[in-house]
Amino acid sequence: MEPKPESKLRESTASARPNRKIVSFHQDDGGDWVADLECGHTQHVRHNPPWQTRPWVTTREERASRIGTGLPCAKCIDR
Repeated sequence: MEPKPESKLRESTASARPNRKIVSFHQDDGGDWVADLECGHTQHVRHNPPWQTRPWVTTREERASRIGTGLPCAKCIDR
């Protein structure tokens, strides 16, 4: 079996994880930041370099600047 071309991989990943707008943030029991998405789902937004680089999560002002921007929702399937 031959691997899919890179463009096909991007297409299938993009359709499986549609962007949803961030409506707010909260912290979980462990103190990690979680984005509340317009679809009702949540997504952790950790800054844990080198695996996850999101320095904007560390300050209230930077998190506030991300309200309304899109974030891939792992629980939604684009239809």
